[in-house]
Amino acid sequence: MKHSLIFIIYCFIYIVGSAQENSPITIGINHTIKSTVLNEDRTIQIYTPDGYLNSKKKYPVFYILDGQWYFFSGVSIQKALRTPGAIPEMIIVGIHDNDSSRWSLFGEDSQKFTNFLVNEVIRFIDSNYRTTNERLIFGWEAAAYYTSELILKKNDIFNGAIITDGGYASEEGVKKITSDRDTYLYMANSRKDIYYINSTEAFHKILKKSAPKNLIWKYSLFNDEVHETLAHLAMYKGLKYYYHNYDSLVFESIQQYVDLGGMDYLTTYFIERAKRFWGNKKIDDNTKNGLIWLAWKRDNFKYFNVFMTEFKDVLTTERYASAYWQHRFGQFYLKHQDYENAIKYFNQGLTKYPNANFDQKMKQGLLKAKNKKK
Repeated sequence: MKHSLIFIIYCFIYIVGSAQENSPITIGINHTIKSTVLNEDRTIQIYTPDGYLNSKKKYPVFYILDGQWYFFSGVSIQKALRTPGAIPEMIIVGIHDNDSSRWSLFGEDSQKFTNFLVNEVIRFIDSNYRTTNERLIFGWEAAAYYTSELILKKNDIFNGAIITDGGYASEEGVKKITSDRDTYLYMANSRKDIYYINSTEAFHKILKKSAPKNLIWKYSLFNDEVHETLAHLAMYKGLKYYYHNYDSLVFESIQQYVDLGGMDYLTTYFIERAKRFWGNKKIDDNTKNGLIWLAWKRDNFKYFNVFMTEFKDVLTTERYASAYWQHRFGQFYLKHQDYENAIKYFNQGLTKYPNANFDQKMKQGLLKAKNKKK
């Protein structure tokens, strides 16, 4: 619970801190939908990414039920994860719910709420904002039960769902799921949520038993959290899970890289990523850089050589255009007695970046490499 609180505080500071002194803080807009389906006015909150007004780009949409409580969490998490590129920029829509009708609309009157959601909320958003066909939905507690059924029945509308502190669908309902595309479901709960943990566990068992085709799902327990605190953390983890292959690859060790399949794994990962997110099929520079640095920092000269050869194109980018990197590479080659490459990088550093901070060290390294090579 402590870690999730720190995370939410960080996200809030991130949003507030970007404002100028004494300027108003603007996160999104309120809009009232005069619903003919529900026969009442409903408030929705809408956040558009930075730069939305100055671009023609289309964006995926993240719909948050109980937006009166969780809209700001969604915006904060999106902005925090977007900065390192873990997820794409998204439009966030928070749908306010009324305490008086919340359980009934998420329960026995769920068809009415779905009609409102699809034909009034989504239609309004798609008609007034530049959206893609990619939609995610979040539900907590009562909304988790509703969303569990929704993602099985309406996977043509939503690509993924995040549910927490509740959720259930019958085995019969799970078996009826039909989809020609992958649909994602992320479930979270805590042993301390004594109200709804049993139904979540039962749903988990049904999914394991039925293994529905094209439903990609994960169930996580966060037993440090309680019923009232888990929603924020679940939303963060759920977005990370749905976009698990959106970001560049990062490995904790060379052994992990080998165990996963090495270069074949990299190739497959980026092909699948391109297929899902319409990106480039080529291994990106961040992944190449990360592997070169991993081998260097772990002092694995064998794989350092492999990556320096395999990813030689990245060495010509601006990132390595400095005496710092020529010196680092030269010293690493010198340490491992590859004097030819040590001389190459020391010479490049001295020639291209004269009088740099590493000038004296590169001269010493160059002299040592030449003497050792004789």
